[in-house]
Amino acid sequence: MSERELVTLTIEGIEISVPKGTTIIEAAKQAGILIPHYCYHPGLPIAGVCRMCLVEVEGAPKLQIGCQAQVAEGQVVNVSAPEAAKARQAVLELLLINHPLDCPICDQAGECELQDFVFQEGQPRTRYSPEFPKRFNPVEDFGPDVLYVPNRCILCTRCVRFMEDVADAPVLNVSERGDRAFIGIHPDQALDHPWAGNVVDLCPVGSLLSKDSLHKARAWELDKTASVCTGCSQGCNINVDTRSNIVVRLRPRSNESVNRYFMCDHGRQNYRWLNRGDRIETPVLRLGNGQKAVDWDHALERTAEILAGAGGNAVALVSPGASTEAMFLARQMLAKFDKMLLVRVTKADGEAPLKNVPNLALREERAANATGARALGYGEGDVNAALWKASIALIVDDDLVGVDNEALSRVGHVIYVGTSLPGSVGNAAVILPSTNVVEEEGTFVNRDGRLQRYWQARSAPGMARPAWWILSEILRKGGQGDGADSAAGAFAMLAATEEAFQGLSYDVLGFRGSVVASGAGVS
Repeated sequence: MSERELVTLTIEGIEISVPKGTTIIEAAKQAGILIPHYCYHPGLPIAGVCRMCLVEVEGAPKLQIGCQAQVAEGQVVNVSAPEAAKARQAVLELLLINHPLDCPICDQAGECELQDFVFQEGQPRTRYSPEFPKRFNPVEDFGPDVLYVPNRCILCTRCVRFMEDVADAPVLNVSERGDRAFIGIHPDQALDHPWAGNVVDLCPVGSLLSKDSLHKARAWELDKTASVCTGCSQGCNINVDTRSNIVVRLRPRSNESVNRYFMCDHGRQNYRWLNRGDRIETPVLRLGNGQKAVDWDHALERTAEILAGAGGNAVALVSPGASTEAMFLARQMLAKFDKMLLVRVTKADGEAPLKNVPNLALREERAANATGARALGYGEGDVNAALWKASIALIVDDDLVGVDNEALSRVGHVIYVGTSLPGSVGNAAVILPSTNVVEEEGTFVNRDGRLQRYWQARSAPGMARPAWWILSEILRKGGQGDGADSAAGAFAMLAATEEAFQGLSYDVLGFRGSVVASGAGVS
């Protein structure tokens, strides 16, 4: 039977057609209807234990659970039918029997599914006496970053199924039975799997908490921005949560083609560098034996003069965390030189796969855009040997750890574009402050050749500007084009030149990205 065979049904009076085998809960999403649920998650095996997704299917002898029941031709589903609504209200009432009134202090408040559905469908008031004794269990430390608050647990088993069926590390279970049940952990193990932090994201209430983000912010204080993880070459889609211009946490954003619904703990914790305080905030020029802070016009004009008056060999040493647009413009800036395009990629010992999700792992290459660099002609050559021969060195946000200071000092002119200043380039001819990944728009190419956008999540410090803007303005000052007034414009310049990127634009990429054409270093 064809996988494309469609089934037509009606949900809440809306007629839709979905592939045969689709569950009612997923079909309802396509109709713009959210059926309340707790145990169900599209990235986990179906359990059907919470009974919150009960719906009326006309002709069926009893209510059906929407997470497991599949669509059928001509089916009529009523989500808000009185019998279904009453059943869901009863489920909520039972869940609240022992649930504490922790909302004012709970980290999940404001993004809690129990809050949402009780407000939407619950009883207006409890039928239980205030003297009714609620179950109490102490908070447990499950591992390096996870706390378990059993009093808030609704036993949806999402965490158990993730560790057992997705991570293939069955360290959690449901212990005891009935109203004594709780999530137990293996007595000789901790929740220290490289992907264990996903249980916090999966928990629909405030029962599993991240120690790292505990009490840092309320959900309604956070600004959420779509981005791409910079922890490795997998390129997991994430949301950056900021509060008062400070990155508070990173959480996975769903993309079936890259990371499904998950992200590793390395990527999750890899955000503190984004908040570092030792940032370059103004352009600086070397004048005689000293340095002076200047405005952007002066700095860009001086940089263009240096490039116009220089010749011979040049080196571009670009961070593998730089945007594809910045890498392209750095190469264009040195077009007239006999140049070496270099990138240094940090590699770890081995990978950490999420075992039962194909092609998803914390990768050995700990760089967001190493594939993009290779596509644009950058390689991992001998940096020190190249510097000894260079009259111009353009360095874009490389930390220069391990680079020979003497080789660097012999370069005629060093132009440094970066976020923080390595000590070895303190005497550079030009120092230009750039933004980091959460302060700009841009793109990365992941290990599979998927080009993905990231968005600006907060304002930049001082006079810092995106590297693509800095480099395009230098080109414009030097009479090499009109520059770019936006990240989309900078990408358009790239797409017009590079065959592998032709036909792509920010609009085409959207939130899911697109695989670049084969060739130019991309397989």
